[in-house]
Amino acid sequence: MISVLVLWHQHQPFYKDLITGEYRLPWTRMHGLKDYYGMAAMLEEVPEARVTINLVPSLVKQILEYASGEARDPVMQVAFKTADALTRDERIFALTWLFQANYEHLIARYPRYKQLHGIFAGAGAQPERALALFTTQDIADLQVLSQLAWVDEIYQQNDPVIRALAAKERGFTRDDQVSLWNKQQELLGKILKAHREAQDRGQAELTTSPFYHPILPLICDTDSNSESHPGASLPRRFHHPDDARMHLDRAVKLHEEVFGVRPLGLWPSEGSVSDQALALAAEAGFRWAATDEGVLGRSLRLGFARDSHGVPEDASRLYAGYDLATAGGPMRLFFRDHQFSDLVGFVYSKMDPHDAARDIVARIERAAASGGEDALVPVILDGENAWEYYSESGREFLRSFYRAVTRHPRMQMVTGSGAAALPARGTLTHIVPGSWINANFDIWIGSPDDHRAWNLLSDARDFYESRISEEREGRREFSDTQRELAMEELLIAEGSDWCWWYGPEHHSHNDADFDRLYRSHLSNVYRALGEPAPLELAAPLTRQAERVFHAPPRAFVSPVIDGRVTTYFEWLGAGLYSPDHTTSSMHGRRFYIDQLHYGADDDNFYLRLDFLPGVLDSLGKTNSEIHVRIGGGNAEPVELVAHLQQGARKHGTVDVCVGRIFEMRVSFASVGLRGAFCVTFQVVLVEDGLPVDMAPTEGWLTMSPAVSQ
Repeated sequence: MISVLVLWHQHQPFYKDLITGEYRLPWTRMHGLKDYYGMAAMLEEVPEARVTINLVPSLVKQILEYASGEARDPVMQVAFKTADALTRDERIFALTWLFQANYEHLIARYPRYKQLHGIFAGAGAQPERALALFTTQDIADLQVLSQLAWVDEIYQQNDPVIRALAAKERGFTRDDQVSLWNKQQELLGKILKAHREAQDRGQAELTTSPFYHPILPLICDTDSNSESHPGASLPRRFHHPDDARMHLDRAVKLHEEVFGVRPLGLWPSEGSVSDQALALAAEAGFRWAATDEGVLGRSLRLGFARDSHGVPEDASRLYAGYDLATAGGPMRLFFRDHQFSDLVGFVYSKMDPHDAARDIVARIERAAASGGEDALVPVILDGENAWEYYSESGREFLRSFYRAVTRHPRMQMVTGSGAAALPARGTLTHIVPGSWINANFDIWIGSPDDHRAWNLLSDARDFYESRISEEREGRREFSDTQRELAMEELLIAEGSDWCWWYGPEHHSHNDADFDRLYRSHLSNVYRALGEPAPLELAAPLTRQAERVFHAPPRAFVSPVIDGRVTTYFEWLGAGLYSPDHTTSSMHGRRFYIDQLHYGADDDNFYLRLDFLPGVLDSLGKTNSEIHVRIGGGNAEPVELVAHLQQGARKHGTVDVCVGRIFEMRVSFASVGLRGAFCVTFQVVLVEDGLPVDMAPTEGWLTMSPAVSQ
């Protein structure tokens, strides 16, 4: 029997400033509306399904405050304020924030929202420039639609108030805002209840993480990264295992208060484990934990390289649980299959949901067959970020996936504790410290910005300890409130989320907000104990985030389709789209396309793709294709497919050549267009039947008629 352990990790950073009481960013509320409720509630549709849902305490704490009406974030306040009462600055704020949503699956779902986005994009996506183009009714419609788009699919499909608002589409009034506000509060109040109901039905095991999502091995001792990455530079040593213990103990306490049972399973933040961290977890009463296959591989000194079908070497070693004897007691460990988790996170969103479900079940069956009888296959990933890229928040894929597994004659879905009841593969005497990203901690401690962040945390922690020591000696006196507030802010600052955005690996629209919030939490440690924060906390730690570069065509082009840049001038005047390879909110996505060039002459559309080094060589060894979706005017989009094989060839009326670059010529007549039409297009790279990269990653590129004039 193949046991499939599905674990959804649900987490948001702690966005609240404890001194001001303000929630700086809206993402707990937004994902609460769109993802968390439905992830638990939809299990009723597949009664045989069994999953594990990990709820980070910092997320639970924020959901409780939103549900009670205590939490207020700036986006909420602007979105639900009467449009004609908004100040100029508030309108600019609305235009800055209310289009921050997935274009294809949230914005374009509502024709009026899409229209408003087009006006905004036409002003260069610059709020100050766009302001004059938006009437008060435009703003009112944007307020409602931007919040409606994030409402859970169950409500979208079944709730009469939400369906009526969607059907109205435009001309929204204050009464509509109030109706949506009430539904929002209703939905936020159901999130934790739905999880507890799924738990009580036996469909979901609820687990937890260290309270504010710290990288626990680094809180225990930042020097542990020396074993994970020998020779890597480190910040000043941070060594506070008592803080790590506090994160665990408080997590257990809150979980028991909210869900009525003591958690047995732990998802360590970012899958980060070490012997010391797991010993503390065992002391806190946890009986099992999970991390990544890379950590197992390093601990066993073997690899899990995949064959052409995705089956790992040493599959029998991967698809099983292991017992670890720690100083705090025994722990059962599971190790996620990295490939399956990344397919759900980054690939299946581009496929038909039923095809995607069939694909992963077939892959699990094939891989488990190499793992021997009674294989245990863990699929573990975020329970919110991936769904932005799926239609209907991934619900149809999940239904199909759950049903396919539960109806399979040789598969069963198990929770973490169900998996822990199965026999272990063996015993580990030592776990190499690491996380689910590259089996080390470099993301959080590897860059100079990370080092600065850790050193500032050390300064604040040392400051706290020195002042509390002075109080013990009778030289100072603090109230319980002061001490508790200072420690709370330290624990928040120990969370992993701040350093996730420092360094070169990840960037988002909100880099500066995360940086500012981190420095606010550290500053509050000093403020809580009656002293001003160090001036260095006023300086941003982040470097300037890179952006996608996009320049539209400036002139006609008629390049030779020969798979190389024949002359410098043949693509001169073409449009250029260069993806930013550092802006994904989720780690693990591989990029293939470096630059996209496009243009036209009177009769043809031209496309050129430049790939990152080595990509074309590797793609040439697989069954890889370029899919170009092209449309415009009143014509329905046409999908053109070209194989990535070296040489020149014709695909119907399309000329293609693959050499050092990919070049394509498409006659306008062949796709039902004339050159004067506005042309929209999108490029998708498919490798062995799986879409693996897209340009642009959201929406379509547009070539306006102006290029022909």
